[in-house]
Amino acid sequence: MHTLNRIAAAIVLVCVAAGLPARAAQDGAPAPAAAAPAFELERDVASVLKTFDVPGIAIAIVKDGKVVTARGFGVRKLGDPAPVDGQTLFEIASNSKAFTATALAMLVDEGKLAWDDPVTKHLPGFQMYDPYVTRAMTVRDLLTHRSGLGLGAGDLLWWPTTTFSTDEIIDKLRHIRPASSFRGAYAYDNLLYIVAGKIVAEKAGQPWGAAIRARILAPLGMDASTVSLEENVGKTNLAHAHAKIDGKIAAVKSMPVSNAVGAVGINSNAEDLAKWMTVLLDGGKIAAAGPERRLFSAARGREMWSAQTPINIVEPKAALAATRPNFNAYGLGFNLSDYRGMKVVSHSGALQGFYSLLVMVPQAKLGIAILTNAESGAAMRALQWRILDRYLDVPPSDWIALIDTAERDKHKEEARLRGAAAAARATRSQPSLALAAYDGEYQDAWYGKASIRLEGGKHVLSFARTPDLSGVLEHWQHDTFIVRWKERNFNADAYVSFALNPDGSIERMKMAPLSGETDFSFDFADLDFRPLKAAPKVAP
Repeated sequence: MHTLNRIAAAIVLVCVAAGLPARAAQDGAPAPAAAAPAFELERDVASVLKTFDVPGIAIAIVKDGKVVTARGFGVRKLGDPAPVDGQTLFEIASNSKAFTATALAMLVDEGKLAWDDPVTKHLPGFQMYDPYVTRAMTVRDLLTHRSGLGLGAGDLLWWPTTTFSTDEIIDKLRHIRPASSFRGAYAYDNLLYIVAGKIVAEKAGQPWGAAIRARILAPLGMDASTVSLEENVGKTNLAHAHAKIDGKIAAVKSMPVSNAVGAVGINSNAEDLAKWMTVLLDGGKIAAAGPERRLFSAARGREMWSAQTPINIVEPKAALAATRPNFNAYGLGFNLSDYRGMKVVSHSGALQGFYSLLVMVPQAKLGIAILTNAESGAAMRALQWRILDRYLDVPPSDWIALIDTAERDKHKEEARLRGAAAAARATRSQPSLALAAYDGEYQDAWYGKASIRLEGGKHVLSFARTPDLSGVLEHWQHDTFIVRWKERNFNADAYVSFALNPDGSIERMKMAPLSGETDFSFDFADLDFRPLKAAPKVAP
């Protein structure tokens, strides 16, 4: 899911910050910790596993066209001694986007489409909310997060696991209102990569997963990688999903999202991702197949790694000043930034129980892949900076301690905000209506139906097409409730507020995340539920 909380936390991780190393006398940046330990992979990973409560990690490092390491650390599942190794499969989530972009680049090379073709040329039924955007949207626009959709808009159509088909999700784009002007601003989205995946399938003449396997995985010898969770059935060397429940790490079930291929979907391991990064860093050349064979042309490679959409640079806290990039942008399936004056190409991925990160420095011919079976962006960031500093000969900083402190400060601030909201709550207020009056069916233009029903003496909110999105309503204040999802590992409880008509009937139901740390793919704030029919008035 999700930059990062799941996909923020998804981003987002989605964007790897990069910048100049800290120097005491430069730009006011603080010096590295005086006792920063020298880099040592095993020790650093052991520290990260313990510090950030992560069961297992796999790492691949390639340098100058050779694999330095592709190995695992920790365990595949809590309570099970089976170790993570270089062949352990992890869900790589949004790192699948680079495969979709590469498949499109290959189709461009073959003359089957052009980056600036209208989407409607290849999918005639495609439609956005604004007719102008429908006509103007190009294949390039699908990949660059500048459509005008808000952050994670419409993700509830596929996350958590829904019963919508891929075609239904694409069809529902026409009902999602834009948050900004077309091509006016960066906002990470998943739905348009689902559209891109559909185009790959249409032009390749086979489903997205089969196309990715035939066109990319097989030629590169990424034989262990799979294109769906269903394909993992029967395999034993699999990482298990883990998430925090009430602050404690626990094994949780994976969430199949077969309707979101194009945006997510690939499962891979350290050994296979080393092969992927090697080809990317060599501009598309498949070295093992001879000097003349390419996955994609050099021109397509340059396009994918060229800035398409600027991304605002967020000023980090003073302790992390060295991570500030000088530029930040999105290309075609990749994030672009800089470190020590060198271009950094990266992406992250997040789904329930898994985070992944790929970082490449073309000038240094360096590639780093970090796979985790827990939802800790901090763990990946700490290792990212430690490994980058080691291979780029940067004086070491204790990134593990620095990022741990930053994470703790962030959680403290969130706790403070939650405490302030609780203190300001009108505890003596009552709902305007009897609780039974809020029961009934509600309809949102793009998601569809949700219902509130009395179950076991409690009022339960359930999303019709999302089996796991069901939870008990608790009164908060006035006509606002909190829904506590039954799947506690979602960490996505939300406010549910009702507005009334002058006659006392319910006009609409709106939602908002309870916590600022909620994964942005839980895009509750984009919903605008209306009662399907007026419920009979019940005297309070």
